Amino acid sequence: MGMERSTKSKFLRVKCNDCPNEQVVFDHASTDVNCNVCGAILVKPRGGKPEINAEVIEVLE
Repeated sequence: MGMERSTKSKFLRVKCNDCPNEQVVFDHASTDVNCNVCGAILVKPRGGKPEINAEVIEVLE
């Protein structure tokens, strides 16, 4: 009778606001996540819920 842990962390497919690049990011990243093409910050950690500076296209399960 163990308790199951549910995680609220997900991977997201996002589109950069500064260029046409799309990439997969972790929504609870502990460091800044930069665009692989132009270097813009896509995800910025905030101690709890991160700041996502990109268009979320899809939530990956």
